[in-house]
Amino acid sequence: MIDVLGNLRQFYIRCGYTDMRKQIDGLAAIVQSQVEMKEGALFLFCGKRADRIKGLFWDGTGYVLVYKRLSSSRFQWPRNEEDLKQITPQEYRWLMEGLTIYPSKVIRPMEQRPIF
Repeated sequence: MIDVLGNLRQFYIRCGYTDMRKQIDGLAAIVQSQVEMKEGALFLFCGKRADRIKGLFWDGTGYVLVYKRLSSSRFQWPRNEEDLKQITPQEYRWLMEGLTIYPSKVIRPMEQRPIF
């Protein structure tokens, strides 16, 4: 068995809608038209319903297709672009937990004041 999650180093999402009927070859064609497949990179795709995502992982010898479907909620998927966007491991975790990768409010650091 391949340990996919242990080998992940980079995360990409394809913003906008993806036809979720596409399988490995169709998703690989989307990725290869925009970037070169990299070992240790996971490419994520989401359809219009936003209740399921597909992930495409290249392990160096072949593709691994990962699929996740939510039972009662929707992914907070960015819909404003049609490009591949690299996300951080933290943003990936937020996405998998159903949170948005775009913070709605930025927390500013407090001003440093002398204690005494």
